[in-house]
Amino acid sequence: MTSQEAPPPVVLACGEVRTCLLPALQALDSRAAAQLLGLRADERVLISERPNLYGRSPDTLTGVDCPLPSADGARIRAVGSVAARASLTEGRVLQSSAYFRVPAAGPDHRRPWGYYLVRPGTVEPFGKLPYEAVAQGLLNGGRHGELDVGLIAEGLLTRLLRHPLLDQRPPLKSRPTRLRWVALPAERDEGPSIERFTLAEDELRTVRLRVPQGTPAGDIAELCDDLALHDWLLTTVVRILDGIRLGAPEPSARLQPRAGEDLPDVVTALRPAVDHLLHLWMPRARVAHGLAPLWEALEDRPGFTRQWQTLVQRIRDQLALHAIPRPTGRSS
Repeated sequence: MTSQEAPPPVVLACGEVRTCLLPALQALDSRAAAQLLGLRADERVLISERPNLYGRSPDTLTGVDCPLPSADGARIRAVGSVAARASLTEGRVLQSSAYFRVPAAGPDHRRPWGYYLVRPGTVEPFGKLPYEAVAQGLLNGGRHGELDVGLIAEGLLTRLLRHPLLDQRPPLKSRPTRLRWVALPAERDEGPSIERFTLAEDELRTVRLRVPQGTPAGDIAELCDDLALHDWLLTTVVRILDGIRLGAPEPSARLQPRAGEDLPDVVTALRPAVDHLLHLWMPRARVAHGLAPLWEALEDRPGFTRQWQTLVQRIRDQLALHAIPRPTGRSS
C-alpha cells in the first residue's frame, strides 16, 4: 500500500470483558478508585460522578504477533496491539476489558513495531482477512497459540485484584462473569443490531453485533462493558434469591448475623444485595448515542430491566414480609 492509497476499512472488532465484585468490605471512594486504576503514570484516570460514581483507567497496549482464531481452521497470522483498560462502578464492581480491531487486509510481511504502535488497538492480518470465519473463531475461543484477548483481560484483572488497597473481604458471595463479543459492519444505511446474545457455560456470554462502518472500537467496547455489568448484576441477584430456601436450616446464600443481631435468615441473606447492588442498575449511562438502540433491543427481548425490576420487587416483598411481627398465639 502506497502513501496515496486509502487504508483498508475495518471489518471486524472484538474483545472480552471480565466482571466481578471488588474484594473489599467497603466501596472505594473516587480518590481510592483513581489509585486502584492508575495503570499508567503518564495518563490520568477518568473519574465521573454523574449519573453515578465511575472510574476508568487509561488504555494499556499489549503487542501481539500470532495467528487469529478461525472457524474454518485457516491460519491467519496477524501483528499489532491489543488495548486493555479497567473500570470501577460505584466503587463496588470491577471490570477489565481487552479489545482490538482488524482491517480487511494487511501487508504480506511484518513491519517494524513502530508502525503498529502508532495504530493502538489495531491488529493487521497478513493478506486478506476472512472476517466471517475469524469472527466465529473468536466467539468460539481460539486454540493454544492463537490470539486470546480473554487472557489479556484476565491478566489485567488479576493485577488489580492484588492491589494493597483491597482487604479481600467482599460483603457477599458472587462469581465473576466473562462476556466475549465481536462486531461486524452493518449493511449500508442500516443501524446497529444484535445478531445473537448467548448465555454459554462456565459464566461465559457471547455477543455478535452489527455496527455502522466507522464506529470506533472504543465505543463498542464501552457498550459491551455496560452490557457485561448489567448481566453480572442480574446473574448475582438471581443467585442470591435462588440460595434462599424458606424453612431450610442453612441457605447457601446466608450470611452470618452480626454480633448483637437476631435477624431472620432471609433478611440476613438479602441485606447485602440491598446495601451494595440494587442502586447500581443504570443501563446506557455511558453508551455512545449511536449505539443506544442496541440497549433498546435488549430491553425488548430478553427484557433486562423487566427482569431486574421483578427481582427487586421480590427482594422488597421478602423484606416486607419478614418485617411483619409474627403472632404470639391466641389470647384466652
